[in-house]
Amino acid sequence: MVIVEHPIIAHSKIQILMMFDFAIIGAGASGLVGAINLARRGKKVIILEKNAKVGKKLLATGNGKCNITNKNISSKNYHSSNQNFIDEVLQGYDYYAIKDFFHSIGLEIVEGKEGKIYPMSLQASSVVEILEYECRALGVDIRCDMQIISVKKEKNSFLLNSEKEKIKSTHLIIATGHLSAPMLGGVEDGVHFAKSFHHNIIASYPSLVQLTSNEPYLKKLSGVKIESMVTLNSKNGMKIEKSGDILFTNYGISGLAILDISREVMGELKIKKSVDLLLDLMPRWTKEQLISMMKNTLFKESTKSLEIWLLGFVHKKLISIVLEKAHLKNSKTTHINTKEIDKIASIFKNFPFTINGSNGYKGAEVATGGVDTKEINPKTLESKKVKGLYFLGEVLDVDGDRGGYNLHFAWVCGLKVAKI
Repeated sequence: MVIVEHPIIAHSKIQILMMFDFAIIGAGASGLVGAINLARRGKKVIILEKNAKVGKKLLATGNGKCNITNKNISSKNYHSSNQNFIDEVLQGYDYYAIKDFFHSIGLEIVEGKEGKIYPMSLQASSVVEILEYECRALGVDIRCDMQIISVKKEKNSFLLNSEKEKIKSTHLIIATGHLSAPMLGGVEDGVHFAKSFHHNIIASYPSLVQLTSNEPYLKKLSGVKIESMVTLNSKNGMKIEKSGDILFTNYGISGLAILDISREVMGELKIKKSVDLLLDLMPRWTKEQLISMMKNTLFKESTKSLEIWLLGFVHKKLISIVLEKAHLKNSKTTHINTKEIDKIASIFKNFPFTINGSNGYKGAEVATGGVDTKEINPKTLESKKVKGLYFLGEVLDVDGDRGGYNLHFAWVCGLKVAKI
């Protein structure tokens, strides 16, 4: 590759690299696959990554196992202000399309729970290293520690400025990711670049995130993990339910059910100071079944306290709080009546929990919002406003559910970019 030093800026030691077909800002999921896709078609490609290594965010996905995709891909698992865009992007790119791509680079996959798909090695590092190897084998120029400060279009090419070099390219791909997980490289750079090209931006908030609360008993409950059904009665009258484990913490509540419902909760918190959730702490049983079980464990001659009696049903740390809510502290089982049993069962099935915020982008797996997809061609991911400019992955106003859906969308963007 020829590196030429521009005479006007020779004194600053900034060099110009000439000339690429495609410059990609961001060496994450969509950027790496996009580079492979383009290089396979004979294009001269450079990837510019601000971190010291490629795929930093990828390494943390799926608790380090990399939940590549899901066997049950549907546009219903995605969210955007322009739902039609998702339908068109995903058309023809299901689980099998992603499976075929990874097979083509030598990565085998296995299926886990809930249709989640992982690399056979169960190591995210395998995915990153194979993607990087394939890029380099195809001649892709990968530059790490390369912070792009500004981008602009000059006639028929794009000029990218960093502190070290100026890069020129016929086409520009922005695959920077978005605001989630800043410690792994989450940035708003892509949104700033989009604004510089006069793209509309849909406002963002954290999603798939832990939620915070001021409930007075949090320290007492911290560490309690339990299966639950979580219900939100939303502002538009919809009843939203998510099932899975919940984990009480010092700051609030986490767990899979909470991550799954967090998008809707954060949407409510945009217009309200707090949001009320109902936690079903015994989702396997109806209230009537629970009352029947409780009654069957009451023995006439027993002198058990209610605390000891309830140890047969629920985590010890929850008992005093449930009894306090039922106004039944310091009672014996011999004194409890049907009305009071009904009250305890009602609290187990509808445990109120008030949310006042979240752990923010630092705790979020994804960020909502981004570049308005009404201004993006879903067949090629090209900007409708600027010829030769493309946006891939999380920088777009598309976010998916937990379970491999966000990575699936990123891979698909990489495979579709610039295809006619």
